[in-house]
Amino acid sequence: MSAGSATQDDDTGEDQRCELYLITPPAFEPSALAERLKAALGGGPVACLQIRLKDVDDDAIKRATETLLPICHEYGVPVLMNDRPDLALLTGCDGVHVGQDDTPYKEARHILGKDAMIGVTCKASPHLAIEAAEAGADYVAFGAFFQTNTKQATVSATPDILEWWSALSPIPSVAIGGITAENCRPLVEAGVDFLAVVGGVWNHPDGEAAAVKAFEKAMAPR
Repeated sequence: MSAGSATQDDDTGEDQRCELYLITPPAFEPSALAERLKAALGGGPVACLQIRLKDVDDDAIKRATETLLPICHEYGVPVLMNDRPDLALLTGCDGVHVGQDDTPYKEARHILGKDAMIGVTCKASPHLAIEAAEAGADYVAFGAFFQTNTKQATVSATPDILEWWSALSPIPSVAIGGITAENCRPLVEAGVDFLAVVGGVWNHPDGEAAAVKAFEKAMAPR
């Protein structure tokens, strides 16, 4: 996952290729999720994995990362830690995702250094997105686009903000919030670079590999 990994091909005129940004379930047992993660990564392209564990102690986050990170790296998939740049550094993650109420971007960058990947939640705010991009964020995340049970969404976003951002900035955008292979197409057509998905993969009735395949088909340029 990089700033240039999902962009328009200026030479061919082809539409940009949207990619899958996978987030761990809200709660999980690492060894059990490891097998499901292998199935997901074997199902098709995944741009990155974000490890997101709330209301657990640091040791639990470390154990989960120690289990999942080597699997991702075996597949060439970078791993981002949610919120905690200190634990991202300690566990060897490739970067961190920070929300508006989490560690500030500048502090995260100071901790992780210039080569780490750092994304910022911008909800549905053009101001927050511009601010994050000017500070140096590697991507900006907008949402929630659909109803989600993963976390309480305080803001609703529409595809318009993705269209606006795509026309304005080369910094990649991420869409999040209740996204499935069935409802994602308007976001793809609006120019989003990455779809952040939790339940759309882990709760898919046919399993993780089938979910990733379904997203790959839904995100394909048309």
